[in-house]
Amino acid sequence: MRVAPILFIALLTSPLAIAEIYRWVDSQGNVHFDSRPRPGAEQVEVRPQVIERDDATREREARTERFFEARRQEQQAANQAASEQHVKREQRCRELRQELSRLSRGGRYFRADANGGRVYYSDEEIGAARRQLASRISQNCS
Repeated sequence: MRVAPILFIALLTSPLAIAEIYRWVDSQGNVHFDSRPRPGAEQVEVRPQVIERDDATREREARTERFFEARRQEQQAANQAASEQHVKREQRCRELRQELSRLSRGGRYFRADANGGRVYYSDEEIGAARRQLASRISQNCS
């Protein structure tokens, strides 16, 4: 069984890295690693590598983290704004649909004139209002 280099690295960096690792070569010249000893296998000493970073590297990492944190915050703000806009749009669509429903039920509709008297809408005006509402709903409320 051949162990891929990535798997070997994962083994070295995992908590199992403190376990004993054995290396052997089979009759075809392939190198194998295993956690169980085999005849002719030699134990491999695995030490974790400590990487020291200089001040410039730490500062660059901190700048990168600040940059990505700012982008995350911008994205959250954009998502929040989009969510609020979606809620407002859905509310407006609900209102438009209710208004269209009221107009479709029929009845007499009027507006007040300058003297406070009632001026009733004609069937054509009501039909035009229905068409306008239906058009606004189809354009804005998918």
